[in-house]
Amino acid sequence: MERSDLELSGADKKFKVPRLWSNAELRKFGPLFTGLTVNVSAWTDEDKEGGRYRDYFPNAADYWTTNYKSGQKGMQHVEKEIFLDLEADLDPALAGRFDVVFNHTTLEHVFNFWKAFANMAAMSKEALILVVPYIQQVHGKGYLDFWRFTPHAMNRLYRDAGMKMRYCSANGADQASIYLFCMGFRSRAYNRAVPRRFDLKIDADHELYGTDYRNVIGGRLFD
Repeated sequence: MERSDLELSGADKKFKVPRLWSNAELRKFGPLFTGLTVNVSAWTDEDKEGGRYRDYFPNAADYWTTNYKSGQKGMQHVEKEIFLDLEADLDPALAGRFDVVFNHTTLEHVFNFWKAFANMAAMSKEALILVVPYIQQVHGKGYLDFWRFTPHAMNRLYRDAGMKMRYCSANGADQASIYLFCMGFRSRAYNRAVPRRFDLKIDADHELYGTDYRNVIGGRLFD
């Protein structure tokens, strides 16, 4: 049984609140997808709530995971697991193999995140679902932490990979990390089921100060 957000404090809240929120976002949309689905860099596929992400896609035709080298959060040697180095050239056998590619908070730990994003997009025939940190403390054990992402950055990454970012939401909890939940598609097949959403609306022609927004980098996150 998970504690409520109100009971979370300190480090627990900073990491748990956005995880619970992003899981809730995925639960809303996971049942829409019926094709072959893969969780990239899945480790054990745990959702940190006692469940598995495979259960978020109840209508998937099949479900796979990928992992990197053995060691910290590496290969689990389980059925339907694929070895994948996100910074290497993609195995042609994986190109377009999956209808849905899902990944939760990995891009910040991959130095060449452009390559990693392009590889995940190339694996997908239709949908790419990503959770990335927008504002979060440096973290990790056994791997490094390099990057943070804004909604505008994610929109450009999807576009450069030949996809359209349809949905990008952010949790707004103060005193906690902020994640982005992003979904991009190659076609308009899901437009009826997935509302258009882009949480950070900023006019690039006007000067921006972080103190004007609570949930932007440099904003008033911890006051």
